[in-house]
Amino acid sequence: MFRRYSNSRGKIIFLAAALAAFPGAMLAQRGGGGRIGGPAAGGAGLNNGNHATGVDAKDDLSDFHQIMAVQASPEQKLAFAAMLKSTAAASAQVQEFVDQLNKENSPQEIASRDKDLGDAVEMARTLNKRFLEGFSEAQKSGLKEMIKRLGKADSEVGQQARALDQAFESKIASSQMANVASGLEHTLEVFQHEQLGLGEEMSIEGASGSQEANYALPAVKNTANIGNQAISIVTSGLVSKAAVEGGQNTFAVKLTADITDLQHSMTEVMRNQLNQANRCGERIEIATAELTPEQPAGLMTAQLHYERWTCNPMLGRDDMNEMVEGNGTIAVKLTPGVGPDGTLRLTAEMERVEAEGLLGQLLRSDSLGEKLRDKIAASILAALDQGGDFKAALPPGTRDFASLKRAHFQDMGAGRLMVVMDGEIRVSNEQVAALTTALKQQSATAERSVLQPELMTR
Repeated sequence: MFRRYSNSRGKIIFLAAALAAFPGAMLAQRGGGGRIGGPAAGGAGLNNGNHATGVDAKDDLSDFHQIMAVQASPEQKLAFAAMLKSTAAASAQVQEFVDQLNKENSPQEIASRDKDLGDAVEMARTLNKRFLEGFSEAQKSGLKEMIKRLGKADSEVGQQARALDQAFESKIASSQMANVASGLEHTLEVFQHEQLGLGEEMSIEGASGSQEANYALPAVKNTANIGNQAISIVTSGLVSKAAVEGGQNTFAVKLTADITDLQHSMTEVMRNQLNQANRCGERIEIATAELTPEQPAGLMTAQLHYERWTCNPMLGRDDMNEMVEGNGTIAVKLTPGVGPDGTLRLTAEMERVEAEGLLGQLLRSDSLGEKLRDKIAASILAALDQGGDFKAALPPGTRDFASLKRAHFQDMGAGRLMVVMDGEIRVSNEQVAALTTALKQQSATAERSVLQPELMTR
């Protein structure tokens, strides 16, 4: 009925095999050295165009780069799973609506079903729009035709939904309304088919098969209190069945914590943590501070004013002397990781110091520079621990079996940062049923809450 889409993952495997089978051709095409093979090697060798006979290396590499350019990011895979589930939920609501019409239930019950159906269709279309809005320029270009078809399918879903609303308001016979609903059901099938085809082209696992082994986690909005500054961090994620071996079931966990609010509040946070106003001693005042992407790390850049005063008691009063005064800039590279105890860590390195004279020496020293570096890392880690807790985002019954494996910063575009945390849940065959039940419940909550994320709190 529908045309079959090519499998991008299969293309990648084929091209990788081609690269392995014809390394000389690839090197020659890139100008990577002398001829490989040739008559002395006995056999096929290379033709005058420096290509392996019968293989156009340029075309293979072009296809390979095209496939890699449109591949989905981890965040897009999460968005795709939520989008696809919402479309399936809308289709289920259509079927339930038709069932109610056939049972000739009361107008109130049918009206309730009609509202549920309208909400489900709106959610499906909204998540589809959000998924497409997250595309890079390379993805928009490489997937242009598929995006166009999906946009047409989305428009048809909207038209059919409006037709059903009009039919309901006109109070036509149930049999006629069921026919209109069937039209909406068909357009949702086409809509889902185009989504699946797009996901397959983006090499999203499960796009061409069942989504039952993927469980979306609802977005959770948490508050981290750093000094007197309240920071909001929104965490969401996806749990996928990964492997079964030796009586153990492994589920892969990927969580993302959006720390945009922390970035917006960075100057205030750093002032709370670093400012000092000692009468005798150090005085530090943060002018500006910003946290920007430097994937897989983040770069904290702070401009500051520094003074150091001494006080010598003379004749019953303190004689104050200014020893150091100046302005400077420090840049600290922060790299997320996982400690031996399985908790999130931040490795801090002084990336750059811009200051002259004695202040420059102090900022490059243990006494001041390293102290500021460590305070910066501790402040941001505290915010992440409070707002983006890995285990707290999982269903309560799964947390004892979960472990964090990897973490990194991800550039969301326009300078925005998120923390991506990869982990796993390992349970026995006896425990897997309870785990999947808990995950299904969380996934259902995720579907209901997507349009109202502000209501989601831990």
